[in-house]
Amino acid sequence: LVLIGGFVQLLAGFLAFRKYDHLGGAAFLTFSALWSSYGATRIISAAYPPWQNLTLASENARKSEGFTAGSVAFLVLNTFLIILACSFNVVLLFMTLAMELLIICFLLFTMENLPWPFEIVMLSIFSIICFYGATASLANNMFGKDLIMMGPPLFTAESTKEDHDDPPPCICPKSHCTSGLRTIADLLNTGAVCGVPTDTVYALAASCKHPQAIEKVYRIKDRPQEKPICIFISNLDQLRAAAPPISPLLWDFMENVYPGGIGCIIKKGEWLKKLGVGAGYSRVGTPDSIMIRVPDLTVLVHLIDMTGPLAITSANPSGEVDSTHHDMVISRLGHKLEGVLCDGESDEVVASTVVNCTKIDESGITIVREGCIPAGKVMQIFERVKNR
Repeated sequence: LVLIGGFVQLLAGFLAFRKYDHLGGAAFLTFSALWSSYGATRIISAAYPPWQNLTLASENARKSEGFTAGSVAFLVLNTFLIILACSFNVVLLFMTLAMELLIICFLLFTMENLPWPFEIVMLSIFSIICFYGATASLANNMFGKDLIMMGPPLFTAESTKEDHDDPPPCICPKSHCTSGLRTIADLLNTGAVCGVPTDTVYALAASCKHPQAIEKVYRIKDRPQEKPICIFISNLDQLRAAAPPISPLLWDFMENVYPGGIGCIIKKGEWLKKLGVGAGYSRVGTPDSIMIRVPDLTVLVHLIDMTGPLAITSANPSGEVDSTHHDMVISRLGHKLEGVLCDGESDEVVASTVVNCTKIDESGITIVREGCIPAGKVMQIFERVKNR
């Protein structure tokens, strides 16, 4: 059971590191090493019982000396974890304190001077604290509120308070507030560049009515000029009102993929000006084609209704990973932007799938970039529409 506990702690440490919680990961890996060492001493003790010959007893004593020295090292290391836990919450503090007592049990065990009831009591207390902490963390994270109390930190570093008090580098309204949407819409309508959430990852947005804003997007991202920028519209009715020369097959295909994470590249034309692209006509797409997408995100659709079509590209420095939280946008590009619409974690971790539909009637469609929608699913949708 002790070895199983070590494996569980190792798994918890791995998951903590995956979430970039290096302190939590280090604590769990330390606990995992302790559990594994505790289990190893148990196995050695069982393998070399006291009634065997002196040679085996001496070997057992030699190995126990190593574990004794290790337990002293754990005592010192866990002391630092106790100090750090004081700045988190009461449950984590109690957990590290209980672990310190368990390490003392470990030390007494290697010295063959451990009262059995004391060990049972300490293991029981530690198990209860761990169960409560795991249940509280799971419940609070699932529902996004403190349903089960974890307790306040004993102290807070002054530098942490100052960091929280630092103003953001740009305007950062919340997406669930109408005033936040209006603030970002007003900025975009005056030619600003803002970070916005989409149904995939976070993006940089500029009004198609302001070509200088689209040029600024290229500078902010350090994006090569030969890479075109797509446009987002709020619904297909906007596209129908512009009356582009689109075949029935392409209309049917777009009706089946919009709104959603698939961008369709279609032929460019003067109809884009009727769509509301305006002065930004020459700065979006290529001379012959344009990628259009209808996002499946209510917040962004409302924003587009306030601004008209938006020039959109992912909110990350060119060549780097996509931004999946508004904090990433603010920290990476906030000092270059006028605003960021904060909407928390993005729905996807990769960008949209891009499909070339310029020759849909002659040779079908081609996948330019596979993103959040698998290429196989896109082709299934097309074949179903084509056969129908």
